[in-house]
Amino acid sequence: MYHLTRRGFTLIELMVALVLLGMISAAVYQVLVSDQRIYQAQTQKIDLQQNIRAAVTILPAEFRVLNASDGDIYAMGPDSIKIRAMRVFSVVCDTPILGGALGNRGVTVRNALTFGSRAFNGATDSLLIYYEGNAGTRNDDGWVSGDLTGTVAAPCVGDLRPGTKLTTNLKPFLLPKQNLPGAIPLGAPVWAFEVDTYRVYQAADGEWYLGLRNAGGLQPLVGPLIGANGMTLSYFDAAGAVTAVPANVAQIEIRVRGQTAQPVRLADGRQMNQVDSIVTRVTLRNNKRW
Repeated sequence: MYHLTRRGFTLIELMVALVLLGMISAAVYQVLVSDQRIYQAQTQKIDLQQNIRAAVTILPAEFRVLNASDGDIYAMGPDSIKIRAMRVFSVVCDTPILGGALGNRGVTVRNALTFGSRAFNGATDSLLIYYEGNAGTRNDDGWVSGDLTGTVAAPCVGDLRPGTKLTTNLKPFLLPKQNLPGAIPLGAPVWAFEVDTYRVYQAADGEWYLGLRNAGGLQPLVGPLIGANGMTLSYFDAAGAVTAVPANVAQIEIRVRGQTAQPVRLADGRQMNQVDSIVTRVTLRNNKRW
């Protein structure tokens, strides 16, 4: 009978192998944990920076088209502002009939010269229509306003190009504007706007956000912020002095302070929210829209 001469592992060899395997596994685990911590921290930081950049993209775009002297700022405070938010711009191609009742007046605008972030909304929009009045003087030039009550497709007068007929209840004209035939000419610019409020608020989850309130209710736009002072607005007049009068505002400074949505583990083992901030200043148009 032949005896097998194959040798197995000794207990010492097995113990040495297990120790080496444990050391290698521990090193690999530490690398994985460190990579995961770095990845989470970088992801949270990127989200935070994108968040605060969104705030200084949305708000300046809204503020640049404001004309404070024309009443576009309804109310303002350090953490909120209520404005005429311009949504659509177009040009008149069929003028409203003036000289009589101001209710249910129709004005047609050219579709090819209509621009905006969305279409006209009869449920939420109001209109600003350029008023020429007496073409021989600028003393009566300005804007008349009215609520938009309906929209329907309609051709432009004369060339029959595609247009949209806007039905509006014009508000009583203020002197020196008069309810006169032909006071709103062909080619007059038209703005459609809604009244929006931007403000900082605390949501049900306990976090603070920058929200937008319009006819559809309050919606979160940017967040989470560091707290009630996560977004602050400062207002300046044409001379650069701080002002509390809406009609005198020429510049608005926007300061946003955000934080990560989740705590980030630091190198020393602590977990805490990372914070970042951004500041920008916007110059309003503050001139006549014509």
